[in-house]
Amino acid sequence: MNLGNMGNMQGMMKQVQQMQKNMEDTQKELEETVFEVMDRHQLVQVKVNGKREILDLVVSKELIDPEDADMMQDLIIATINDAMKKVEDEIQAKMGQFTQGLNLPF
Repeated sequence: MNLGNMGNMQGMMKQVQQMQKNMEDTQKELEETVFEVMDRHQLVQVKVNGKREILDLVVSKELIDPEDADMMQDLIIATINDAMKKVEDEIQAKMGQFTQGLNLPF
């Protein structure tokens, strides 16, 4: 009976448990992070958290034109989409370290 392999298995299990804890901590940190995005003209500002929830939306009075609501709506949607992409990029960057080479979705 080779007890050396049991020690290796225990060590590997500890590493897996530590990695799982690190993943959970990172996920929690991401969920609590607030991402702030403005359009390039600074007419729309969106704040979202790592759970992809919109926390705040500010529209400049300069953008509000009853005759051109479509432009305002398009700019708001584009800014929200940019904010969601920023969240997704950050999630990929931080969580990707745990799944490198495993080809797993998260």
